[in-house]
Formats: sequence, structure tokens, C-alpha cells
Amino acid sequence: MLWLWVLLGVGATIFAWAALIERNLFTVKYDSVAILPKGAKPIRVLHISDIHLAPWQKRKQRWVSKLAELKIDLVVDTGDNLGHRDAIKPALECLAPLVSLPGVFVSGSNDYYEPTLKNPLAYLAKPSSPSQLHRIDTETFTRELEAGWLNLNNRSGELTVKGTRLGFVGLDDPHDQLADYDSIEEPKNVDVLIGVAHAPYLRVIEELGSSDIIFAGHTHGGQVCLPGGRAIVTNCDLPARNARGLSGWETDKGYTFLNVCAGLGTSIFAPVRLFCRPEVRVLTLLPKD
Repeated sequence: MLWLWVLLGVGATIFAWAALIERNLFTVKYDSVAILPKGAKPIRVLHISDIHLAPWQKRKQRWVSKLAELKIDLVVDTGDNLGHRDAIKPALECLAPLVSLPGVFVSGSNDYYEPTLKNPLAYLAKPSSPSQLHRIDTETFTRELEAGWLNLNNRSGELTVKGTRLGFVGLDDPHDQLADYDSIEEPKNVDVLIGVAHAPYLRVIEELGSSDIIFAGHTHGGQVCLPGGRAIVTNCDLPARNARGLSGWETDKGYTFLNVCAGLGTSIFAPVRLFCRPEVRVLTLLPKD
């Protein structure tokens, strides 16, 4: 009988750590990739994703509001910023210092609809079904982001950062089947082409394969992982080994890199992270040798 009490105690300790401690241990992950033209100046990119902000999450709001201090050249936001219908104002307030910097964004399903209660074990069998019950005022949120950033939801665009012409092609949320793969015209005569989407489905990687690099979120890095941060699921068809970080892909359109951010949040109905600290990623783009 003692072993049962020990097992329950260990389980309760793990759950308390995942629900109360680790999900609030926000961190910055650093990496680099050489995709810029020879002689170009390095570009520091802040990749932020899956904040899933709720109005009462003051610690997260304060942490996000200080990210501009990282001396960033470009911000890439891959969606799911909102995690509650009343989160628009606090999300805009904490993102304001970043919106003043050059940046681009796409939306995730939680930027359109508020979260609903689901069986968390269902994620082990297949990707979650999109929630489309209660609409959020997405238009207001998007309009405020557009004051400083390029909206890449099924759109393309260009920015010049530190003398390098960056072209962008973006998709609206593939997980919610909002991506329009055929409507986007890739920018011409740019130095680097960057793809942006919320969910890194394999089709997304193929469709954006002519990009030098693709930025995505959605996976939460697995959220509840095995020791060592080994993801079990990705909530899409991306292999679990690629649930976060930088990886290389051969596509029909060419070779591309994929950078997946494990994100800062969780659904308010599943507020746990285990062996998977919440993160943003700073990726330095370097010139090719």
C-alpha cells in the first residue's frame, strides 16, 4: 500500500511543478543560420508565438513587454497571441514595444475564437479539431498590429532591414484550414525569402519550400514532454523530433530551414508544461560563407 501513496505523491509533485512552476519559467532560446547574402550585416530576429494570453496573466505580460530590450532587428509573430476573449487590450499593451520595431505576423485559431474545454488525451491520437464556437474581435486586434507590422495572412510583403531586402510570404492558419496556398505571389528581386505560418504542417513546408527559412509555432514544443524535452505529439503531422527549434528540409521547391517556436503559453483549460519551458526564440540570420 505504501507504494501507492508514494506513486500518488510523485504524481502530485510532478503536476504541481508543471502547472504552477514550469509553465511560468519563460526563457529565450538562441540560434543562428547562414542565409543572408555574402557581406550582409547579421539580423537578429525575435520569433514569438503562442502567447495564449489571458487577462490575469500579469507575469507573462510584464515579461513580454521587456523583450524589445534584446536589441532585436525584426520580429516574427506566428500567432495564437490571444487565449481569452478579454485578452485583446492586455495583449496589445505588452506587445506595444515590439510593434514599434519592424515585424510581420500571421494569426492562429486562438486569435479568431476563444478556447473551449477539450479532452487533453485526445491530442495523443490526432491533431485537435479547430474551435469555432465563440468569435473574438480579431479585426480590432489585427488592425492594431498592422500599425507597425506587416499582416501576412495569405499575403506577401517586403521589408529592408540593415540594408538587406527581405521578402515574406505568409499563410493564414493552416490548422483552421484558412491557408490559401494559391493566392499568394512571392516577392521578386529580394535578397532573402522568408515563409511564415502558424502551424507547420508538412504541406505548409512543401508550399513554402522556395523560402530560405520558414517560421512557425503551434506545436508548443510538445507541451508535455519526456525527460530531455522529447516531444510526444506536435498537434499536426510534423514529426515529434522537429517540435521546436531549427531543422532543415528538402522540398520539391528546394532546400529550406524551419524554425519552430515552442511558444509562451497554454490553453487556459490545460495550464501545464512539463520538460518544455515556455520560450521565445532569437535567431540570428548570418551571411553565407
